[in-house]
Amino acid sequence: MDTNATVGKEQPYIKAGPFKVRFPFVHYRFEVADFVQGLLMCAVCLGAIPLLQDNLGMPFEVALAIVILNGFLYTWHTLLGDPVVPGWITPAIPLLVAYCLTFPEGTERMQALVAFEITLGIFSILLGITGLAGRLIKLVPSAIKSGIILGSGVYAVYMIFVGGGKFDAMPITTTICLVVTFYLLFSTGFKKLSMRSKFWGWFSNLGILPAILVAVIVAPLVMETPGATFFERMFSQFEWGFSRPDFATLWTDWVPWGTLGWPSAIKFVNAIPTVLAIYIVLFGDVVQSKALVRDADVTRPDEKIDYNPNRAHLIFGIRNTVMGCMGPDITMCGPLWAAMQVVVCERYKRGPKSMQSIFGGAASFRFGTFTGYWLLPIVTLVRPILSVALALTLVVQGFVSVRIGVQESRSFRDLGIAGVIAGVILARGSAWGLAVGIMACLLSYGFDFFKGDKEFGSLWSKKVEALNQEDLDDLDEMDKEEK
Repeated sequence: MDTNATVGKEQPYIKAGPFKVRFPFVHYRFEVADFVQGLLMCAVCLGAIPLLQDNLGMPFEVALAIVILNGFLYTWHTLLGDPVVPGWITPAIPLLVAYCLTFPEGTERMQALVAFEITLGIFSILLGITGLAGRLIKLVPSAIKSGIILGSGVYAVYMIFVGGGKFDAMPITTTICLVVTFYLLFSTGFKKLSMRSKFWGWFSNLGILPAILVAVIVAPLVMETPGATFFERMFSQFEWGFSRPDFATLWTDWVPWGTLGWPSAIKFVNAIPTVLAIYIVLFGDVVQSKALVRDADVTRPDEKIDYNPNRAHLIFGIRNTVMGCMGPDITMCGPLWAAMQVVVCERYKRGPKSMQSIFGGAASFRFGTFTGYWLLPIVTLVRPILSVALALTLVVQGFVSVRIGVQESRSFRDLGIAGVIAGVILARGSAWGLAVGIMACLLSYGFDFFKGDKEFGSLWSKKVEALNQEDLDDLDEMDKEEK
């Protein structure tokens, strides 16, 4: 592939309606570093298994089948033109768990989950088809957008450090790995070191993979994994071969077209309030996706990146609908894995030699995770440190969400409202947070509800404000193209 032919332009693609189809090796370079990182970062995706076991009573092999099916659908984003690393709707998982637990375990609970996920999928598809997804990002006041993203970030960190959370399961290992992760991703000292040294430059391309490897070694040393000796603790569950997901049982007993049966109409109606509440968080991920892509785009004039919220809605809407029918998933199908999108974007910013196209980085990573699910040595090696892997990704997501959330505010008054929204989301959930945000903006801005603060002046420099305005102009241009 002649990469010089695409300098300053979009990567080549095959037009397919609203989608831009791209294949590895044909339309972009396959990135080995991101693929290798994905092989072990599948540990985070496998963290969905205990959630499915604990809340739905699923056998391990059936839950693994759901993770693998979801992993296959992850690859659809870059395939269809979305330049992101997709993931769960992570901060909304507690909301869905709480909803599911209101139903008795068994058929009732599973049908409620099916009704919810299909409704969320169809709702997202409708927003994408009508073009309302792109307009929503523009219309929602900055204070509310800021508060939703802030609240999601704070909640992600809270989930890890709350009493009885993932941190308490392996506190020493988690602490050490968080130190390693933050140094590799956010330290200015390490950034300078990686620019001076070829070795450290290569090492920086590994993202948080070194922290996962540290967890595999440290956890047995500090006796936070089971076993009498170090090697027993490290390799107690290690096996060779390929994993054995139980798709037969999944598609017999756990799907609506099997013995489970389709939910009644009332279950779909009952799911609507939860769908709307969780969409608030999902909407924050869409806003964050565009912000992260924009941040990467301005540093690489050699490639034009097209992020379209309407296209993203279509893709994850289809994913949720498919999963609702073929493998109901309590983690849901979201538009972004924030932690890994940051890792990919940071490496992308280093230039074409590091990553030729952002599509190559995002796609190669997801090909890596999908491959990792099938390799039993990887599954069994990382199984003891699943809680650490989940903690790393949630805390990095929290860090980035707070940073992006604050940037969404245009004034100190916006930021104050955002802080209140974030606090309410943490204490009472997304629906309450949105209601408080709407009321606060109405009381503060009145008829200028959509325009925001005009009295306190800008919170940011002219350069940052110009980028924000550029974002709004992009959405205007996108709407005109779609019409």
